[in-house]
Parts: sequence; structure tokens; C-alpha cells
Amino acid sequence: MTDATSTPEKPLAGQLALVTGASRGIGAATAKALAAQGAHVILVARTAKDLEAVEEQIFEAGGTATIAPVDLAEADGIARLATAISGRWNALDILVINAAGFPTLTPVWQIDAREFNQALTLNVLATQALLAGFDGMLRKSRDARVIGLTSSVGASPRAYWGAYGATKAAFENLLSSYAQEVRNTASIRVAIVDPGATRTKMRAKAYPGENPESVKPPEVVAERIVALLGEQFSSPHRERVNQD
Repeated sequence: MTDATSTPEKPLAGQLALVTGASRGIGAATAKALAAQGAHVILVARTAKDLEAVEEQIFEAGGTATIAPVDLAEADGIARLATAISGRWNALDILVINAAGFPTLTPVWQIDAREFNQALTLNVLATQALLAGFDGMLRKSRDARVIGLTSSVGASPRAYWGAYGATKAAFENLLSSYAQEVRNTASIRVAIVDPGATRTKMRAKAYPGENPESVKPPEVVAERIVALLGEQFSSPHRERVNQD
């Protein structure tokens, strides 16, 4: 359902979106794409300077945004964020959970406990905290959508990817469980999107010898996310972008 203020050119006008990991990569591209469609976008990431650069690009393109620098791994960071946002806006229409930690690729028996714990905190615990913190605002939307960015290794285990894959498996489980829990009690739909091979810093870390030009840019994923938001997808929904 589109907002009464939306137009064919700005279908998301009047809607509030929040994007985590919005300072670069898929998060930044998605935030800019949402703003281009008329949504007011709350940009969440750790570094204010990087968020300000994305915000400036959105403003220059005629969109609107608000930066919210916060470390999602902090104990009370998400709670403070939710309190601040709910104090200014009534409902949240779009929540894009994109921020993720990427531990070193290594055999399971050599996983670094500190790195694994950091990834679990950001990829799993923060996801639950975001859903808990913004559930009330999502329920006030006439058509709330939660989009979670995942990885193929969450559903298909791969050698040396155990630490990251385990966190993404838990991430998907949380989102799918939430989708089932709210299906009959609120106008909230959940989609899990696997971006596939995409030109990001995380991809470069995982595949250091790969030519970045050989994989699609983040804007392709952002375009698909925006298109998905306009569809009446079932919940929970899962898809891979540009799957071969």
C-alpha cells in the first residue's frame, strides 16, 4: 500500500525508511535509491563523516535523509536509536538490515573467538535488537516491510566460511520466525535478499584476487530492493539477485 502523498514518480513519498550499514556499498546505494523514490531515509552506521557524504549525495539529488551515527554492536546503541527515532516519527515503513560483520575465513577449528563473537553480536544479536526496538513503529505502518541482506552461505554451508555462515543462518532464522509471528497480527512483511556477487568491501576481503569489475555494482542490488518493495510478496520471502 502506497502513502496518500505518493506519485508514480515518487512511489515511496511520505514513507520513512531506515537503512543500517548505510555509509557504503549496498547500504549506501539502497539508501540513495529509496530517497530517489521519495522516502525519507534514516542513515545508520558507525562513522558520522561517511554518513554525511551519503546524506549530501541524497540532498543533491533532491531527496531527504537524516543521519544517525551509532555502533549497532554497542549494548544500548539500538535502544537509544529506537527511542530517538520513535520520539520524532510515528511509524516506520521500511527497515533494511544490511550492516554485517565478516570474520576471517578459516577452518572451523581455527575460528578466532573474538572475531566470531563480534560477528555474532552484529549479525545476530543486533538483528534481534532492531526487530525488538522497531516492532512498535513497524506495526503503526499501513504496509511495513523488513528487508534483510543475507549470504548464500547462510543456507548452503561452505568450507572455511563456517563463522560467517553460522551467523547468517541465525540471521535468516530470526527474520523468518519474526515474519511468521507477525503475519496475522500486523501489516508487516519480511523479505530475505541474497545480493549474490556484488562489488563491495566485504567481497574484496573474501576474494582479494578478484577483478571488482567482474561483478555487479551495489546499485543493481539497490534497484532490485526498491522494486521488491513495490511488490506484494509473500512473507517470509527469499530471493537471490542475479542468480546464475
